[in-house]
Amino acid sequence: MTVTANERLGLNPTDPRPASETRPAQDRTETNPLFGDQKMKLGLFGTNTSYGLIMSHAPSSFEITWAHTKEIAQRADRLGFDVLVPVARWKGFGGSTNFNGNCFETYTWAAGVAEATERIAVAATSHLPTMHPIVAAKQATTVDRISGGRFALNMVMGWVPPEMEMFGSQQREHDERYAYGQEWLDFVDKLWTEEGSFAIHSKYFDAELLEAYPKPHQGPRPALINAGNSPSGIEFSARNVDFNFASLDTLDNIKAYTAALKQKARDEYQRTIHAMTYGLVVCRDTEKEAERAFQQVVEEGDWGAAGNVIKIAGSGASQSFDHAVKMQERFIAGWGGYPIVGTPEQVTEKLGELNEAGMEGMIFGLIDYNEELKYFGENVMPLLKQAGLRH
Repeated sequence: MTVTANERLGLNPTDPRPASETRPAQDRTETNPLFGDQKMKLGLFGTNTSYGLIMSHAPSSFEITWAHTKEIAQRADRLGFDVLVPVARWKGFGGSTNFNGNCFETYTWAAGVAEATERIAVAATSHLPTMHPIVAAKQATTVDRISGGRFALNMVMGWVPPEMEMFGSQQREHDERYAYGQEWLDFVDKLWTEEGSFAIHSKYFDAELLEAYPKPHQGPRPALINAGNSPSGIEFSARNVDFNFASLDTLDNIKAYTAALKQKARDEYQRTIHAMTYGLVVCRDTEKEAERAFQQVVEEGDWGAAGNVIKIAGSGASQSFDHAVKMQERFIAGWGGYPIVGTPEQVTEKLGELNEAGMEGMIFGLIDYNEELKYFGENVMPLLKQAGLRH
């Protein structure tokens, strides 16, 4: 049996810690807008990565600078958006844009955004194989304390082989990634909730005398997100997370997916899970203008980068984009998500249709985040309130 450093050095044990260190400060329903009562929650996706959700040279003022990132976050916060979700990238996708290759790391990004905002939830997207649970748990707690309980953790199992090879390891087989992810989350959850020291002995982790203080601000733990849509991903989400992000092609498929997901969580794990989707929103004064802007994204698309993404997704690295591999335009314009294109009235109607199909929110990209966010706030948000989707 391994002798621990505490035993070898004869260290004195830690006295029981006070409640301020061992308990969360507030219930998350009081602090995190993801658990608020907006019928259709809204968020921005990908504001930390170059080109956001469009693999295209279409004109945009969007840039990866901290000043620009902060301005977008603060504008979304003032408009009453519910969450900001970044994309975790360690390596771009090549092509003429090197899509998403110029990016901010998401935990430190979340810390900065949390300090710069007042109400909006702020997520970090974490590739679990690249981040040790002890480090992730502490970083998440730090951001949650900075934000006063507005943090969310978006867990990704790691699906891009060239990125995993940057860390000196081969990517695990698809279902094994979720087996690893379950142990990873169990480890993190104990660090967030266990009041004393504990040990972990499992297939992937082996550690003694673990402890972590303080605990996250929000209790019983921060909001958890996963975007897995394969059978293993759905199983993981139903068992563990609060929000599943799904990329689907039709309203009928969305309705069937959300109903099955929620039933699985309820029947098999006695839990409530929420479903949200993502995609590109292109809103203009007329339908013709909106369609023209969307088509410009496609026409000026970086097909080299899109081709690389599709080769990776189509190789079995991820099963979450199966439908989008067949529709390359959805990668160019929206990272494989659900596109919404039209006038403010049409955008409102389409968001309502998603909500009726079981989606309780949408995180989206814009061709020009900062400028189009102004337009969205002035022209779409009032209509969403009139439609009863927001208040």
